[in-house]
Amino acid sequence: MISEITLIEQLKNASTKNDAFRELVKQYKERLYWHIRKIVISHDDADDVLQNTFIKIFKNIESFNQECKLYSWMYRIATNESITFINKRAKEKNIDIADVYKELAGSLETDDFFSGGEIQLILQKAIATLPQKQQIVFNMKYFDEMKYEEISEILETSVGALKASYFHAVKKIEYYIKSKAN
Repeated sequence: MISEITLIEQLKNASTKNDAFRELVKQYKERLYWHIRKIVISHDDADDVLQNTFIKIFKNIESFNQECKLYSWMYRIATNESITFINKRAKEKNIDIADVYKELAGSLETDDFFSGGEIQLILQKAIATLPQKQQIVFNMKYFDEMKYEEISEILETSVGALKASYFHAVKKIEYYIKSKAN
């Protein structure tokens, strides 16, 4: 595996950009896919958003300033592309974003690519009831096991705000699960 510094240098060099980009996709495709999938929920939508994410990365690598990690920069792009996708879906259907998430979570039961059991399905439905920012913070902290500092760099928000979002997300998820158990 090529180091991040070498990869960035190769991505910014016209003669090595294409090979370096293939390496970048190889290294980050799966992690970015699952990050996106947790936001957009559907496998097919996640594939589309992932493709758009890599197109944006390819087109904008020249402007990457290395003040943050390449990984954080790409996650920010993937997050923004996912949010844009969900917002566009809500606008097309003329419904609230929260309703889009409920609809998507409801479709997991018939999704051939969803391999979770009943408990995982309940958790996904609980996450779908959260405000968008809380969903993203919860997924990055709980599933991706990211540190608050990493999430802060990606989402460009304070660690304190992230801790509060995560705390509220956990409480709402606990409440949702308890209400479904009764």
